[in-house]
Amino acid sequence: MNNFTLLFYTISIGFIVLAVITILFLILGLNTKIKNLTKTLAHQYTLMIKMQAILKSKYATNVVTENAEMIYQDLLQNLIPIMAKIDIMPRNTAEHPLWRALGGIMDEYAKNPFTLEKLRRAIKLDPEVSRSVDNYINRADGFLRHLTATEPDGILSTTFTDGLLGQSVTFFGQAKQLAAAE
Repeated sequence: MNNFTLLFYTISIGFIVLAVITILFLILGLNTKIKNLTKTLAHQYTLMIKMQAILKSKYATNVVTENAEMIYQDLLQNLIPIMAKIDIMPRNTAEHPLWRALGGIMDEYAKNPFTLEKLRRAIKLDPEVSRSVDNYINRADGFLRHLTATEPDGILSTTFTDGLLGQSVTFFGQAKQLAAAE
């Protein structure tokens, strides 16, 4: 072999080694990019699942909100005989009639704790009032549970639970327990 052939083989082997090393670096780089892409897709899939759950929850809340007037009227129909029997007037405000009625009851109870005793007597003596209290508690509690289930950490469910609706369920529940105890 002459020097030229030896030089040619050495350069050829060098190019082959260089090509193999370059291919290895390209494969490693491509492998890293594929791993990053896999992580990104997994993260995006998780986010999409979370978004889907939130949208389902928002849809359920929107359905409740759209049907709120029917729910309010149903609750109000149960409050009217109770308020008439214990002689309580609704608030004189521009609120929805349900909130005016509940506000009137809770305002009267705040001013006069004897209101609880009047309600207890009415429940005990008048089956219509007792039935109205039962219906109100069941429907209001069901509505609150539905809100909490569809929007567990939401401002809407907290507002209803901590507001007049939740307070009234507690108030009527206390009166019902007192009436049943005696």
